[in-house]
Order: sequence, then structure tokens, then C-alpha cells
Amino acid sequence: MASKEPSTSAPDIDILPHNLQIHPPLVPEQQLPSPNSSEESRNLITANFTHFRDDPFSFLREISLHYSGTGWRAYDEPIGQKIFYKGFSDEMKARVLDSGMLKVKLQELAGRRVIVEDGMGLFSEEKRRRKRLQEVEKQLNEVAEEIVEGMICKFESKRFIRGAYFICVQLLARTYHRGIHVSTLEIQNLRETAKLAAARKQSLIFLPCHRSHIDYVSLQVICYRLGLTLPVVVAGDNLNFPLVGPFLQHAGAMFIRRSFSGDEVYTATVQAYVDALLSGGYNFECFIEGGRSRTGKLLAPKFGILSFILDSILSGRVRDAWIIPVSTQYDKVIETEAYVSELLGIPKVKENLWGFLNSSKFLNLNMGRVDVRFHEPWSLRSFIESQIDKIRAGGTMGVSLAAQQINPGDANLGRKSVDRAAPEVRLKVIRSLGYRVLGDINRVSVVMPTSLIGTILLTLRGRGVGKSELVRRIEWLRTRIRAKGGRVAHFGVAETGTVVERGLEVLGELVGRVDGLAEETFFAVDRFQLSFYRNMVIHLFISETIVAAAMYTRIKQGGGPANQRVEYQTLLDQVSFLSQLFRGEFVFPTEGLITNLDKTLAGLAADNVITVTSNSDSTIGYVELSDVERKCGRENFDFYCFLIWPFIEGSWLAGVAIMGLIPPKGMEEVWVELREAQDMAQLMGKTLYHQGDISYFEAVNKETLKNAFQRFQEEGIITTRKSKSGRAPPLMRVSPDWVANDRLWEFVEKIAISRREGKNRRDNESVSSRVLKLAKKCGRDLFERGGSDSEYQNRAGEAELVNCAPAMRWTATSHIPTHHF
Repeated sequence: MASKEPSTSAPDIDILPHNLQIHPPLVPEQQLPSPNSSEESRNLITANFTHFRDDPFSFLREISLHYSGTGWRAYDEPIGQKIFYKGFSDEMKARVLDSGMLKVKLQELAGRRVIVEDGMGLFSEEKRRRKRLQEVEKQLNEVAEEIVEGMICKFESKRFIRGAYFICVQLLARTYHRGIHVSTLEIQNLRETAKLAAARKQSLIFLPCHRSHIDYVSLQVICYRLGLTLPVVVAGDNLNFPLVGPFLQHAGAMFIRRSFSGDEVYTATVQAYVDALLSGGYNFECFIEGGRSRTGKLLAPKFGILSFILDSILSGRVRDAWIIPVSTQYDKVIETEAYVSELLGIPKVKENLWGFLNSSKFLNLNMGRVDVRFHEPWSLRSFIESQIDKIRAGGTMGVSLAAQQINPGDANLGRKSVDRAAPEVRLKVIRSLGYRVLGDINRVSVVMPTSLIGTILLTLRGRGVGKSELVRRIEWLRTRIRAKGGRVAHFGVAETGTVVERGLEVLGELVGRVDGLAEETFFAVDRFQLSFYRNMVIHLFISETIVAAAMYTRIKQGGGPANQRVEYQTLLDQVSFLSQLFRGEFVFPTEGLITNLDKTLAGLAADNVITVTSNSDSTIGYVELSDVERKCGRENFDFYCFLIWPFIEGSWLAGVAIMGLIPPKGMEEVWVELREAQDMAQLMGKTLYHQGDISYFEAVNKETLKNAFQRFQEEGIITTRKSKSGRAPPLMRVSPDWVANDRLWEFVEKIAISRREGKNRRDNESVSSRVLKLAKKCGRDLFERGGSDSEYQNRAGEAELVNCAPAMRWTATSHIPTHHF
């Protein structure tokens, strides 16, 4: 066997034997790279894993060790606050119900109720009024107690968690046969921070990305094996079904509703529980994106649970906590088939026991490996203080006035001035927090071999690709990812070809193989599902993709090189438009439009993709493809275009669908359900794809269309109404201002000019007459269904207008992440 060359990356960790082993570095300590540059990792669960049928004695011995709690399995002294003891749930329940904040809220609600009843003349004397007040307070306390009982996790039994750990490892090892991989330097940082936090009685708040139900299982397994106090995990109550729900609740799940619907008792109870956990120094976990990403890329942050965490700090009820962004990446995600069905409009199946048991078909599949990476922890309080300092330094009226009232040194961080007098300050802080976490997750994310393969297969022209060319392009992509500061799953001593074979094995039927040719050839079978893995890469190149799509408006016109040059101002205009269009889809750099554009142009020029020509005053005159790029068949430039084109096409499709919702002249104003309008756009997209007017079937996925409609609402193109009661679905119509003077047409055309050229679209107008005809037909059908439904019209009459003012455009001086390129 050939000897392994010394590693230049950080030491790593094995969590396989009966003890935890740290591998020393193979290079001097001063030569070690930073934690964020390490790619090498070690297997966590599978190297010593044994099936019962292969080695029954070893298997039974491992069960015995877990049952008896031998060695680390005892979980006796985890780093952090004590959990898993009899009475833990009762103590936590008492902490929540004794919350001063909760008591004040319940008293307030009871008082409001009694005032209403008093106004109805129900009380003839003060004694009866006081008695009624006590009755209402007692009822509200009973409601709160019932909420707490169904919500809180129940860390009661060490024997239970030992068995749960063993079961989870068995299932993970069978599903992900190459194990769970972690980085030693990151784990060392995590353990040191955990010791510091435990000494100060502060919480570790894990904020992972969310692509699979395996996310929280793998993190719990890692924390258990490292001897850290398990975090309480925020979970939707859709998972609280028989058998599975209680199991999860005893393993750390905190069940909450998907929507609080203005329920003030429920909201206050959740806040009290978060306060109890963080003030007690218990570890906490919630998913920054809210739900699972069905598309593979990071979603915009959800601020629900973050707002509770922020309020705990701002109010002074919690002194500090440590934020730990977590990236979990997979060779293959179990749920991708279900995701595709949902994105194509098939209703989601509600979680139930049968569905859980039926998923056992995945438990013996070879789905590769999982990589879990931890960003360096940082203080939440310090972050809030820095944001408040920036807001104060901004000097804007209103915001600066409120910020001046805030003394970051105060225990409560000036809660009243932030939370009430200056809600815009609080909004900026929480948005900054959300996007800071997303950026940190992207920085530590590891690109898996399957993502490399999927990305290359979906960014090449032609039906298929030979094995040698596939390997060459993967090596190129791997180099580009590293050059961009990204991380690629460590290949060890394996050749790229071997890694490709392993990745193809994991992807299975998603990739086809043609035998009997002069060279082994591969092609994408299920492009929609493969796009999930491609989308795990796009964040690294989003700036380049926007520039490439903007340049394509001129390059697709053909002709000689001089005809394909793009003037800088023209390029800047289209880049600005596209970055604003996709600010809800991607996390962009925050340095400002001009700075980001100039850096991207410089990077593409250094890579010999483009040539930048300056004017006599040293300003950029125009950009064009380099001679090197032309000679290689435009393959690198096309790579960037192929990454962004499906999203451009999805936005274009949404725009065309909205054009179909413009009422014919003479027709009275008709509101349609927002969801039905999005469904109409999806139906149109499927039709146009099969007719050749759309190139990418993944452009019809409902998440892209939903984001596009949201962007159009922010721009004021569509107006939406919500029911006052919240029971009826939202309604929408096209804003009259955008119908006049062809504004909507021009907006859609500006999207269309960056679309991929196709044989059915080589005409003078990107939105051809046949496409508009289909849009009007679908719109008319929707109008007729809505117009004939009297109940539908009544819902429109009782609805209230939603604020749809043009969205704020952040600049380089903004204190929250800029949502443009």
C-alpha cells in the first residue's frame, strides 16, 4: 500500500472507538491553516460499525456497553448544564410558569377581558368584578400550563438517551454508509466555547441550515459523543404524532405551532420557555431557514424564533449566549424525491407513523456521507452591541434618535427604546443577525462530490459527457471553489476518477450511463432532482453568474468580438436589475453594488474569462470575452450562465403569468387567490416547457415562482389583500399603475433579455404572441372561476390591503446585509 503523504490540513477527530481520539497535526502548529480552510475530515460513525449478521458478538457487546453506560456512553458529566434526571421536566415547567413576564402578560389579558365584560354591564359591583378577574387569570394559567406540557422537551432518562443514541447511530450508519464527518479544529473550538459558556451559565445556540430531517439527528449524535449537553431543538408540531412525537420530545424536541395566529397566550408562553432555557444556560437549536430547503440552496432567514432569542437579550432577562452557525451537507438527501413532488405542485403528505415506517426503505441504501461543519462561535450580546453602535453612527433621523437612547452597557440593552420607540432598529438588528448566520453557514459549507457531479452535468452543453471530460471539469470546479474561499469534501488519497465513481454510485438512477461507445458517457436523467445538488454550489459563484447573465444580453447577438462588447454602464444597469430581482433568492456580498461588480470583473479577468478595457481616465470602458475563453469554446462563461438561467427563466415565467392576469378592457376589477395565480404560472410553465418555450423544467418549481411573486409584490407590480380574520387565503391583482404605459411589459422584457436563447425564441420579441395568448387564456379561466363564485367575491370585499410599497434598496452604508449584488 502506498504511504499517505503528510496532510497540510488540520488534525481531525475519530468518534468511533470506545474513547474520543484527537489526531495530532502532521505539520508544525504554526503552519496549520485557519479553521475555515481545513477540508480534511474523519469518519464519525461507520468505520467500526458492525451488522448483526456479520459479527453478532461485537454487535451484542456494543448493545451491552450502551445499556450499562460504560465509559463515555454513561453521559454522566456532559459539558454544560445538567440534564437527563428524574424531575427535569417538572422543574422546567415550573420555571416557565413562574416567569414574571408571562404572569404580567396573563394578568394583562385577563384585565382586558374583564374590561370588555364590564362594558357589557355584566358586573353590578366591584367584588364580582374582582372575582371574575381571578377566574379569568386562573383559566389563562391553565391554558398556559397545557401549552407548556405539550411544548417542552423532557430530558428525563439517561437510559433512554443511551438507547436512542445507539438506535440513531445504527440507522445513520446503514443509510449513510460513509459516515458522518467532522473537523477537529472546529470541534476543539466548540468544546472550548462550551466550557466557557458552562462556567458562565450561558447557552450555545446552534443555528443550522435545514435540508433534511437527518440534520437534527446528526447534530444530537455529535453532541452526545463529544460529551456536550444536548440542545433543545425547535420542531414543528407536525412531527408530534404517536410514538415518534414522544420519542423526539424525550430526545430534545420542543414542539411549536407553525403559526401562532395572533394567540398572545401562546406567544408569551413560547417567550417564557426560551427565556427559561437561555437564562438557565441550556443549549438551544433552531433552523435559521425555518423549514427544510426543497431546492438545495439556502433560504432567506426566518425571524420567528430569532425574535424570541433577541427579545431575551434585549430585555435583560438573559445576559448573553453563543451563536454557532452549522452547515450540514449530504452526498444524497433522503427526501429529494418528495421535494420534487412538492415543487411540482403535488400536495405535501402530512407526517404520520405509516409514512415514517415506510421511509425505512432508505435505511439500507448507500447514500454516501454527511459532513457537519461548525463556524467559530460568537457572542450574541457583542453582536447586538456592535449593530446598535453602527445604527447610532449612521445618523439617520428617527433611527439615530432612538439609538441615542440605547446604552449597550446596560443590562437590558435599552429594550424599551429598541423594541417600542424604535422598531426599525430592532428590525435591522434581527435582519443583520439572520443574514450574518447565513453568510457564516456558507463560509463553512463543504461541497460534496455529488454536488460537483450534478453541477457539471447541468452546466454542459450537449446530451452527455465522457468520463475523462467529466473528471477534467470536476477538477476545474474544485479548483474554482477553493479559489473562491469555498471548501470541498476531502478526497484523501483517492484519485478524482475514483471519487467520481463513488459519487455516481450514490446518485444512482439520477445519472444515466451509456455503455458500448468509444468512451463511457454519462448524462442527466432527472435534471429536476439533480438541480438540488447544483444549488448547493451556486452561492459561491452568484456574483459571477449575475455578471455573465448581464453580458449574455450582448453576446447572444453573435457577430464578431467587437459586436459582443458590453459597455460598462450597460453592464452595470443589467447587473443592478438582476441583483435586485434575486435579492430574495440568494445571499449577496454586502460591500455595495459598484465594489462587488468591480471585484467580480477583476476576478473573471484574472481567470482569463473576460477582458476589461479601461478608458483614458482609468475608468472601465467595456468588457468582453477574452481570446482564451473564445478558444476554449466559452465553456467557463457558459458555466456561470447555466447556473443562473433556471432562476431567470422562473422569474420570467412569473412575469408572463402576471401579464395574463391583466383584466380585459371593460371587465370589472377582479381579485384572484394568490395561490391560484402561482398555480396558474406553474401550469403555464409546464406547458411552455413541453412546447419548447422554456428550457429548464426546474424553472416551474413553486418555490422559485413564490419568490418571484413576492419580489413583484415588493416592487408594487401586484397588490395583495389578506382576510381580516386570517381564515381566507390572500388575494391579488395587477396594480393599475403597472398596466399603464407598458411598464409591466418592459419589466418582463428586461428579465427576458438575459434568458438563454432557444430555437423557439429567436424572434424580435422575447415574449412571443403565442406565449401571451396562452397567458391570457389561463388568466381568463382564472377570472371566470373567481368571478362566478359569490363567496370568493365576498372574501375580496372583507379583505384588507397589505402594505406593498416599493421595497427598500440597501446601499453599501446600510447596517443590514445588502440584498443586491
